[in-house]
Amino acid sequence: MTETAVGSSAVESASQSKSQQAYAAVKARIIEGTYTPGYRLVLAKIAEDLGFSVVPVREAIRRLEAEGLVKFERNVGATVSGIDPTEYLYTMQTLSIVEGAATALSAPLIDPVSIARARAVNEEMRECLEHFDPVRFTALNQDFHSVLFEHCPNPHILDLVHRGWNRLASLRSSTFRFVPGRAQESVREHEALLQLIESAADADTIEKAARQHRAATLDAYLAQAKQ
Repeated sequence: MTETAVGSSAVESASQSKSQQAYAAVKARIIEGTYTPGYRLVLAKIAEDLGFSVVPVREAIRRLEAEGLVKFERNVGATVSGIDPTEYLYTMQTLSIVEGAATALSAPLIDPVSIARARAVNEEMRECLEHFDPVRFTALNQDFHSVLFEHCPNPHILDLVHRGWNRLASLRSSTFRFVPGRAQESVREHEALLQLIESAADADTIEKAARQHRAATLDAYLAQAKQ
């Protein structure tokens, strides 16, 4: 490889690294609620805050747009996407189906080590209830469910689950803040799911329990929204 080629490769690698850092930083601010739905993402300001040029920030924003967390509006530019109640309903209904299926397919492949990892995460969620932090609780909630569906042998179903979680990301940080009472019930239902998997319950039973768990969060959210 020539010296010029090596130099070009190094520059490209550095650019990708900064793009990844910018992506992680902006996504974190969206999920944490620092950048709320409708917030205008000024690329030059974000680049200045991160100490980067605009190029990696633009790449990061495009990636977030592909995930549905950012949208481009004419004469406005990039803004943080919001999810209206109807869209939230459809997304949660879909996720309850595909995540339920993924969890049921994963169940026979979940070993005792993974069960212990999921239970440890759920215990952290239980401790989080004492001084409730909805952002941390939501992050732990995703960690817990990832253990249950990550072994799904069907890559198409798994892709749909990841898409659903990404689509909800901009709102998920506020869901448990909106219905905090649901958090305690969620922890109990997590333990029930783990016990079903440990006891080698049949796939239909596990899928039904996983779907009902997701649906209960949706029902609590919609009930609160109507008040």
